[in-house]
Amino acid sequence: MIRPARPADLDAIAALHTRARATYYQRRVPEEDGAGEAELAGTRQGWSVAVARSAAEGGVLCAERDGELTGVAAFRTAGGETTLTQLHVDPAHWRRGTGAALHAACVEAWRRAGIGRVRLEVYEHNLRAQAFYARQGWHPDPAGAQRSGSHLTLWLSLGSGECDAPTGG
Repeated sequence: MIRPARPADLDAIAALHTRARATYYQRRVPEEDGAGEAELAGTRQGWSVAVARSAAEGGVLCAERDGELTGVAAFRTAGGETTLTQLHVDPAHWRRGTGAALHAACVEAWRRAGIGRVRLEVYEHNLRAQAFYARQGWHPDPAGAQRSGSHLTLWLSLGSGECDAPTGG
């Protein structure tokens, strides 16, 4: 089941986010960078802000199976640009369709809102995520692979199925 996130989900979302990041950053980022009570509290606070946003500013969706949170996705619209800011599936639930279901729910929300193009940044070493996004139709900027530090920028066009070139400003 995919549903909007609620404030009561924040502890479960933060814990899932922490588990997922620890898995895909494994051996790339020191473990202590994502561990500890302070880090978990910061993660929870960030998700709290996202959950509290108005529908016009974005959304947070949860995947749930048998009452257990198995995935979470967040997107935000600011300055006329929509970004998929987070999409995490609990590693214990990988390869079960959770990510695809969350992604499809995001696409449905974007289409209902009249959004034609969405961006995301994906960690350059997270090849699993890059393959997932490619299967969902995301493409690098046709003008050249944009980067943001250690992340690649990908685009999804919801119109013609082709990746539209980013428009400035």
